[in-house]
Amino acid sequence: MHSILVVDDDPTVAEVVTGYLERAGFAVDRAADGPQALRLAEGRRPDLVVLDLMLPGMDGLEVCRRLRADEARPVPVIMLTARGDEDDRILGLEVGADDYVTKPFSPRELVLRVESVLRRGGPAAGERRAGPELAAAGIVLDPAARRAVKDGRELSLTLREFDLLAHLMRHPGRAMGRERLMQEVWGWEFGDLSTVTVHVRRLRGKIEDDPAQPRLIQTVWGVGYRFDAPEEG
Repeated sequence: MHSILVVDDDPTVAEVVTGYLERAGFAVDRAADGPQALRLAEGRRPDLVVLDLMLPGMDGLEVCRRLRADEARPVPVIMLTARGDEDDRILGLEVGADDYVTKPFSPRELVLRVESVLRRGGPAAGERRAGPELAAAGIVLDPAARRAVKDGRELSLTLREFDLLAHLMRHPGRAMGRERLMQEVWGWEFGDLSTVTVHVRRLRGKIEDDPAQPRLIQTVWGVGYRFDAPEEG
């Protein structure tokens, strides 16, 4: 049984979300603020965190940063907020949130998002994605070991960054739209497409020599993104 940590200072929202998740078969812990959430997560590491952005004392962004500090064992995070501003969505994604749901939301939709994130990041999904090593432009990915290296240097990639890079490297020279990447990398039929945009930007910051002038992950205007592997020699 997967364990979910729900972090929200609104008791009504927390109670509704907890009820729906428990009826879906999850074990749920609840926290009303950031410090309590971190204590619970340290005591029993959750499989996923549903995290409100606006929390008293320590906001959700800082909680997310601390939860994701151990990149060897990243905790998936779905962020909740009453704000609809794009800057807030991007901030949540920048600190490592896997998805973003704006209040008011459908609890059933949230359960579907939780199931999707867990299904995509679980061991079975990792086995399905495993394949031969991928190598291009000095980058070597080992899908089975979830290990990425560039020019002999270990890359610190999150779960989604690794999956996105692996997918792009499997289809070099092919332009893919954000909707397609959302479906094929995240496994979602719906979601905030800025998730893809932010992950591409983060990935460029880790694999490009000059992220401001990317050579590997190219933007194809009006379409999406393309991985260009330079010819050897």
